[in-house]
Amino acid sequence: MKSSTTPLRLLTSALATPLCLAPAWTQSAPAAASAPALSLELNAAQPSEKGCRLTFVVNNALGADLSKVAFEIALFNEAGVVDRLTMLDFKDLPDGKTRVTRFDLAGADCSKLGRVLINSTTACAGSGVEPAACMRALKISTRTAIAFGT
Repeated sequence: MKSSTTPLRLLTSALATPLCLAPAWTQSAPAAASAPALSLELNAAQPSEKGCRLTFVVNNALGADLSKVAFEIALFNEAGVVDRLTMLDFKDLPDGKTRVTRFDLAGADCSKLGRVLINSTTACAGSGVEPAACMRALKISTRTAIAFGT
């Protein structure tokens, strides 16, 4: 009668054993809690009746509701020259909420917009939220050809 233990089965057992006996420090730790963030994505720039419509996707992951969030932005033309400064008011943002917001920039030409810069936070308010928290935790991205940054 043949033994049910084959060389392949022995090799498989030998390889599996160290994995289950590995010390705890070598095993995957649970994902660390992510740092508080206020994510702001420039999602689209489209011509509108008024000029240029910028669409943003914003997500509040600061751990607190925001009663008011606003940023001063600088718009640069294709040559890198500041065209204008304006304020974008995102109003209130509940914690954990993602919102899409559009702003029509009167007289702006989307095709000549080269860069959007978050110049400063003009409002960052909420229960237990310090005024500098929005700018400090700001994470930005773009899905457009327009450079977007701080």
